[in-house]
Amino acid sequence: MAKLESGLTREQAFELLKEYNEDPYHIEHGETIERLMRYYAKKYDPENVEFWGQVGLLHDLDWEKWQDDQLHTVKAAELLAEAGAAPELARSIQTHNYDLNPDLPHPEHKMERVLYAIDELSGLINACVRMRPSGSVQDFEVKSLKKKFKNKKFAAGCDRDVIRHGAELNDMELDDLFAEVIEATKLTDPQREAWLEEHPQDGE
Repeated sequence: MAKLESGLTREQAFELLKEYNEDPYHIEHGETIERLMRYYAKKYDPENVEFWGQVGLLHDLDWEKWQDDQLHTVKAAELLAEAGAAPELARSIQTHNYDLNPDLPHPEHKMERVLYAIDELSGLINACVRMRPSGSVQDFEVKSLKKKFKNKKFAAGCDRDVIRHGAELNDMELDDLFAEVIEATKLTDPQREAWLEEHPQDGE
């Protein structure tokens, strides 16, 4: 895979995210997807960890101010161009909304298929973890996620069909995708070390 350049430093990307997003949840979500994308980049495309990370960080750049399925990622492309970002960054970001806007590019690169698969699923995992007594993903298991996935009233904004399609795009069974993303979330959780220190008997 050729070296991909976003045209932005990580600091510039984060400042751009904060410029158009004031809700702490939206910023946190961007950072969560960034961490997961960096994790997957090390596995699939180690030459482009920074690019994958910025795709994750900025994937919902425009959502807070333009909450419209047809404008989503279209406005982001305009904002990124104004900021001097490479067109490739906007293209990769736009692929995660292709199912709602047929004019957008389809996810082809592994990076784009991973983004599509983890975006909604990460949101569902986060909603589940917030309900847990521990408040930590470290003791979260696939069976708990499956139960909440089947309950369509729980975190109703997390589109189950998108999650299913994400598994298909990556040639995975749904349970396998669940297990993989939970594990990736545990390994990239900022509170991981502190939790493991408090629960040494649970191991990793």
